[in-house]
Amino acid sequence: MSAATDPVLTEIVAAKPAKRLSRGQLIFRRFLRNKAAVVGAFGILFLIFLAIFGSFFLYWKFDDIDTNAFLNPPDSAHILGTTQAGRDVLALTVRGLGKSLLIGFLVAILSTSIAALVGASAAYLGGWYEKAALWIIDLLLVVPSFFLIAVASRGAPSGDAAWMLLVVLLAAFAWPLSARVVRSLTLSIKEREYVLAARFMGLSAFRIIVRHILPNASSLLIIDATLNVGYAILSETGLSYFGFGVQAPDTSLGTLIGEGARMATTYPWIFLGPAFLLVFLVMCVNAVGDGLRDALDPSSASGGQA
Repeated sequence: MSAATDPVLTEIVAAKPAKRLSRGQLIFRRFLRNKAAVVGAFGILFLIFLAIFGSFFLYWKFDDIDTNAFLNPPDSAHILGTTQAGRDVLALTVRGLGKSLLIGFLVAILSTSIAALVGASAAYLGGWYEKAALWIIDLLLVVPSFFLIAVASRGAPSGDAAWMLLVVLLAAFAWPLSARVVRSLTLSIKEREYVLAARFMGLSAFRIIVRHILPNASSLLIIDATLNVGYAILSETGLSYFGFGVQAPDTSLGTLIGEGARMATTYPWIFLGPAFLLVFLVMCVNAVGDGLRDALDPSSASGGQA
């Protein structure tokens, strides 16, 4: 008798439990349910592709000068027009997008890494180290970081790698608030059984923090890194707008917006392209950050049921 005709076998087959999904698969499924986050992810991927490969499809390069087109409006030769120096706005925007994305991702990685290590080590080690770390965190939270970065970047040496100092300065002031959150989370994690077992086995504090504490705080760190991309891009834009960020002949979205803002009413094409791209980029980053927060938080109602 086959399983199709035997009711007992049919019930057994029907009662067989389905294959369990891994945590990553559950997070991915919850993330896909957030349509805004999915659109934001595709938007970021498109902008990354544009920043990396866009210049290969353009006739004009960002440092080319068209001596026959100064402040020309958009036309067939220059889709987004030209600047007062005869440089193609579209090529400048693609170059600026790549620089802003690079700065944003590097600052996010550095600041989140510093926040994770300092916050977790302060809570785990305690004592004088925790007091010193909290004092530094509180100090950095109250100092006027924008003005300090502006002054420090103004005196930086010029060159192709001068923007790296901007990355270091932005990351140096971006981690304190996240470090406090990581510290609070670590205070509860360090008392769990697997951390106590690792300590009794003689593992060093660094290995316990890296292998047992930080992986259990990964949800917070992933969200923090995603949102820090938007923070870094906006900070770089603000600094470049006032002339303290990326310096000529290189360019970024903030540099272009600062240059175009002075002529926004007379030659708006210099300002509108980079400004639109910046708004779109930050909206995509924030949408992905919200989607990751809902997907990684099982108690979030907006993430749906896995």
